Amino acid sequence: ASPSQWNPGRSGFYLATFRFSYMVLGQARYSIPEEMPEGSVVGNIAKDLGLEITRLVSGKARIVTKGSRQYVELNRDKGILMVKERIDREELCKQTVPCSFSFEVIIENPIQLYRVTVEVRDINDNAPVFPRENVHLEISEIAASGTRFSLESGSATDADVGNNALRGYALHPTDSFSIKTKTGTNGGKYVELYLNVPLDREKAQTLSLTLTAFDGGDPSKSSSMKINIIVLDTNDNVPAFTQHVYRGEVAENAGRGAVVASVSASDADEGPYGQVSYHFSRDSGEGAEAFAIDEESGDITVQVDLDYEKVKHYELTVEAKDQGGHMDSTKVIIDVTDVNDNVPVIALTSFSSPIAEDSPSGTTVAIINVRDLDSGSNGKVECSVKDKIPFAIRSSLKNYYTLITDGKLDRETTSEYNITFTAVDSGEPRLSTEKTISLKVSDVNDNAPVFEQSSYSATISENNSPGAPFFCVRASDADWNQNARVSYLLVDSEFNGNQVSSYISVNAESGALHAVRAFDYEQMKSFEVQITAQDGGSPPLASNTTVKIYILDQNDNGPQILYPIQSGGSLVAEMVPRAADVGYLVTKVVAVDVDSGQNAWLSYKLQKATDRALFEVGAQNGEIRTARQVTDKDPVKQKLTVVVEDNGQPSRSATVNVNVAVADSFPEVLSEFTDFTHEKEKNENLTFYLVLALAAVSFLFICCLVVIISVKIYRWRQSRLFCQSNLPVIPYYPPHYADTGRTGTLQQMYNYEVCSTTDSRKSDSKFVRPGSHSVLLMDPNYATAETLHHTLNKHNLLDDANSSEMVRNFLNDKKSECGWNVFFQQLTDSLIQSDLQRAFKGGSSLVGNTLACEPEDPGSNPTYFAPGGDCPCYY
Repeated sequence: ASPSQWNPGRSGFYLATFRFSYMVLGQARYSIPEEMPEGSVVGNIAKDLGLEITRLVSGKARIVTKGSRQYVELNRDKGILMVKERIDREELCKQTVPCSFSFEVIIENPIQLYRVTVEVRDINDNAPVFPRENVHLEISEIAASGTRFSLESGSATDADVGNNALRGYALHPTDSFSIKTKTGTNGGKYVELYLNVPLDREKAQTLSLTLTAFDGGDPSKSSSMKINIIVLDTNDNVPAFTQHVYRGEVAENAGRGAVVASVSASDADEGPYGQVSYHFSRDSGEGAEAFAIDEESGDITVQVDLDYEKVKHYELTVEAKDQGGHMDSTKVIIDVTDVNDNVPVIALTSFSSPIAEDSPSGTTVAIINVRDLDSGSNGKVECSVKDKIPFAIRSSLKNYYTLITDGKLDRETTSEYNITFTAVDSGEPRLSTEKTISLKVSDVNDNAPVFEQSSYSATISENNSPGAPFFCVRASDADWNQNARVSYLLVDSEFNGNQVSSYISVNAESGALHAVRAFDYEQMKSFEVQITAQDGGSPPLASNTTVKIYILDQNDNGPQILYPIQSGGSLVAEMVPRAADVGYLVTKVVAVDVDSGQNAWLSYKLQKATDRALFEVGAQNGEIRTARQVTDKDPVKQKLTVVVEDNGQPSRSATVNVNVAVADSFPEVLSEFTDFTHEKEKNENLTFYLVLALAAVSFLFICCLVVIISVKIYRWRQSRLFCQSNLPVIPYYPPHYADTGRTGTLQQMYNYEVCSTTDSRKSDSKFVRPGSHSVLLMDPNYATAETLHHTLNKHNLLDDANSSEMVRNFLNDKKSECGWNVFFQQLTDSLIQSDLQRAFKGGSSLVGNTLACEPEDPGSNPTYFAPGGDCPCYY
C-alpha cells in the first residue's frame, strides 16, 4: 500500500498496511523534534491505525523495543504515544541522517503486530567545538606567500546535522593570513591556513590569530580557537605525502599488531630538516586509539580488538613533520570487514500457553524475533522448528516469525510440547542457535466415557437381600479433571410392566449395581438393563452399556403333588386285582417342582418300605407297581406313603398318601370304606380343631350378616309377595348325589341333566353315561344313607291323601312367578313329598332341598327340581 503524505515540518505519520496469510499488520511513522519534554504527545496511534480504544485495552496492547531503552510509551486508555524520556538525537544517531528509531506494537486475542518508526528531527542545540582552545604554529620567515599550513586542531565539529551543522570559519585578523574551508571525505569541513605576505621575524616573532567556527542554525552558534604563530628561521622545504588519501581494509577478527596500511612522505631538505616523522593528528578521534603508527616507517597497525558491529570504518589524519617544523598531512580511511562471529539471537515476543486442544489449524501460538548482528550473508537468518510436531513457523515481518498450529491437537495423546526453534545464518562457517519453549495443551471434553466391555453379564441369587451390591461396571474417560469425572446412571425402561428402577439401582460414583428388591427365579429368570456413563464436561458426553442379569435359582420350592389329588371330602382308592402280575401298574404319582436345574430333579420312594412290601415306586418316574404276586395274606386296604424329594441343597420333599384296594370287585372294597374314613379322620383331628375354631368365629360374623339381610329380605318379600320377580336364572347342581335305585347300591355313579320350562309338560331330561369303573367316589356323610324313596316310605308320606291335592293346586298356579317359592315353603312345612311322586306318576327321591322325580317309564330319565328359584329351568 502507498504511504500517505508526510509533512516534515511537524509531527506526522504515514500508515502502511500489509495483509499476511495469518494476520493483518500495519506500519506507522511519526516525526518529532529532539529534546521534547517527557509526557509530550507523539501521535494518536489508535486513530492512525484505525483501532478502537477498547481493542487496545482488551488486547493488552504493548510496545516491544529492540534495545534496552524505551523512548516512548503507549497510553492504552487514550490510544496515544507519549515521550517517556528525553531524546537526544546526537546521542541516538550521531551524524546519521535521517535519525529514527523503531518499535513494535503488539495486540493479543487475536495477535496483531504493528511496526512504528519515529524520526527524530535535529534542533540547533549544539555549537561547533574545536578540539583545542589554542594551537601553536612555527613558521619560517622565508615561507613564501601562499604557503599552506595545516592546522593540527583546526577542524571544528558540530554534533548537529543539516542546517544546524557547521557552516563555515572566520579568521581575525586577516592582514598576514587567510583561510580556506575544505570538505573532507566524510563530509566534515576543515580549515587550511595560507600565508598572504612573507613574515619578518625581526618585525614580529609571534603572531596571534582567532579562528571562529559557526553553524547554520537560527540563531547561529559559534566557538573560537586561538592560533599562536612563532616565526622561525629558514627551512624552505616541507614534507610531502605520496598520496592525498590512503585506504586500508582489515577484518574485524584481525589480531593486534596486524598492519592495516602504510603512509610515506618525503622532504627535499637535508640534515635534520629532511628527517620526517609520522604521527596521528589530534582530530583522528577514536581511530587514534584503535590503531598505532610507526613514527619512522609510517606503518599503521591494529592495537585493539575490532568489532564491525560497533564501528565499520575509521578515518585517520596522519601528519608528516620535519625537524624544521614544516609538515604535511593526509587522510587514511580504514574499512573494517565483517566476519561471521555473531550467532543469531531468538527473542520471544508473544506466547499463548496453554492452548485448547480443539484450536483450529492456523491458530497463532507465539511470535518470535530473530536477529543477527552480522551483515550481508552473515546476517541472513533462517528459522525453523525441530521435530515432527503439529506446528509450523511462518515469516511475517522482517526478522519476525509466527508459530501457528499445523494440524489437530490431542491432549490425550500429547499434553505438552517442547518446541525448539532453530535459527541458522548464512555465513561461513554457519552459526546457529536454539530456543525451546514449553507449550501446554488444555483439555476439551472431546472424549466420551468408555466401558471396559460393550456388554456385561451378571448373576444374582434369588431371595437376595435388598440393597446389597452384586455387580460393578467400570468406565474410563481419556479427558482430564472435571471432563474425566464419570458418573453412572440407570436408563429407565420397563420390564414385565414395571420400571427397571424398581428392580435395581446403580451407584453414581462407583458404578456398583444394587438390588432394590428380592428376586424370585420362578417369576423371572433374567432381564436386561442399560447403564449410562456420563462425564462432567460441558456439554457432557455419555455412552451406554447393557448388563444382562441372570437370576440364579435356589431350592426354595418343594415338590407339588399333581396326582393323586388329595381332597378333604372324598378319598380315592386304586383297585388292584388279586391276580395282578409282578410289575402291574397300580397308579402313577405325578409331581412337579417349580425350581430349575438339579433343584427340580425329583426322586420317588416309599416312606415305609419293607423287604416283603407288595408295592414299589419308580425312583425317577413315580410309577407304583406290584413288587410281587398278591397273596391271600395281603390285606384288602393298603395305604402307601410316597415321598417325593428334589435334588436341591438342602433338599425339600412332599408326601402323598395313596390308598390301594386289593380286590376283584367293589363290594369287597365297600366293606373297608368306613375304616378308610376313620383313619383319615384320625390324621386330621388336629386340623379339624383348628378349622373349627376359625369356623366358630366366622359363623358368629355370618350370623350377624344373615340376621340383617333376613330382616331386609323379609320386608321386601312382604311387599313383593305374589308379584313379578326379576331375579336371575341360577343353575343348580344337586350336591353329593349317588345312586338311589331301589335295588341297593350301584357300582357306578350317574349324572343327570334336566331342563324344565314354564310348562312342566314340556320338560326334558338327559341321561349321561356313567364314569370310570375303576374310581369309586365315596362321601363319608352318605356312607350309610338310604334312598329318598325308602325314607318317604318310613314316614308314610306317600300314602298321605292330602298331598296330591296340594301338588295339583300348585301346578295349576305355576304360571305365577312367585309360585315356586310358595310351593317350596309349603312343601317343606307340610312334608308332602309323596304328592309330587303321584303328580309325576312315578317314584321320587329328596336329597337335601333337591327334588328328584323318578319317571314312571323305566326307560325315561328322572327330572330334578330345585325350589327357591324364579326360573323353572334347573340342572
